[in-house]
Amino acid sequence: MRANCSSSSACPANSSEEELTVGPEAQGSLGLVFTVVSAVMMGLLMFSLGCSVEIRKLWWHIRRPWGIAVGLLCQFGLMPLTAYLLAISFSLKPVHAIAVLIMGCCPGGTISNIFTFWVDGDMDLSISMTACSTVAALGMMPLCLYLYTWSWDLAQNLTIPYQNIGITLVCLTIPVAFGIYVNYRWPKQSKLILKVGAVVGGVLLLVVTVAGVVLAKGSWNSDTTLLTISFIFPPIGHVSGFLLALLTHQSWQRCRTISLETGAQNIQMCITMLQLSFTAEHLVQMFNFPLAYGLFQLVDGVLIVAAYQIYKRRLKNRPRKRNPDCAEVCHDKKCREASAFLEVHEEAAGTPEPSGPMDRHRALEPTGHITSCE
Repeated sequence: MRANCSSSSACPANSSEEELTVGPEAQGSLGLVFTVVSAVMMGLLMFSLGCSVEIRKLWWHIRRPWGIAVGLLCQFGLMPLTAYLLAISFSLKPVHAIAVLIMGCCPGGTISNIFTFWVDGDMDLSISMTACSTVAALGMMPLCLYLYTWSWDLAQNLTIPYQNIGITLVCLTIPVAFGIYVNYRWPKQSKLILKVGAVVGGVLLLVVTVAGVVLAKGSWNSDTTLLTISFIFPPIGHVSGFLLALLTHQSWQRCRTISLETGAQNIQMCITMLQLSFTAEHLVQMFNFPLAYGLFQLVDGVLIVAAYQIYKRRLKNRPRKRNPDCAEVCHDKKCREASAFLEVHEEAAGTPEPSGPMDRHRALEPTGHITSCE
């Protein structure tokens, strides 16, 4: 595959900054308002989500980064490979194939943190993965793009948006760090901030997504192939991330987290890189893909959250149907205590039985408490 980007249409080396940043998206005051509102919204959202992070658990993930390592493998291993295979399978034009590959090489987006909260995922792992993937993108993005495009014989160089990566990292870490501090000092208030922020953040995210699509309505075209890829790419990422996490023996909570982190990409970073690397002539052909991907990953996330909430409600109703008298006894903390007690007795199953009658009586005493909730 050869990218047919001649010098007449490619970005010249001596082009001005104004030419490089010109794109099909709306310009002027509306574009500025959209950018400012997006930045403020993401800052407030990450602050509220940071209120769910505990320093002890976050430090545990940093000291034992097995979950983070699996997430990075999904982010910069599975996603770029999936993008490359999709581009080859659908026989995309060079300019379209590059857009798909750039999207696959981008780090995880903050939208995954919202979905992780609504599916009761590991928020400490989710935020850690988002931050680590953003830092790793400084080196992994150019490496992945080089490995998958060296045979395409590009006539121009792809520009990595290092400034955008740095801004994204700052906008992520500072609000989250402040939220962690609030959770540490005022845990009761942080729970309220988290609930309000999750709801308001989800609504604002939907509004900003729709506004972005409306502002860039001139970039949409009738290329059904790109729309098809943008439709199936996020679910492939979710499923492959979940399966890899399952194969590495991660908990169900971590599997859900890694799955959502894998399929959710940083759309703004992809758009910025396209603007820096291509002229308006090429952007008209490729700009609709990241917009469509962002729309479909939002729809997929909402469907995943809805399916999980339905499953969660049905799961809560099961104990009441089986044994209504024990529904209140075996709830939350007591059931966890019973499970821990059973695990201890399973480990001690191979030990000799108590010799004295008093010891036998003590060993049998909790058993009746456990069996009463079955």
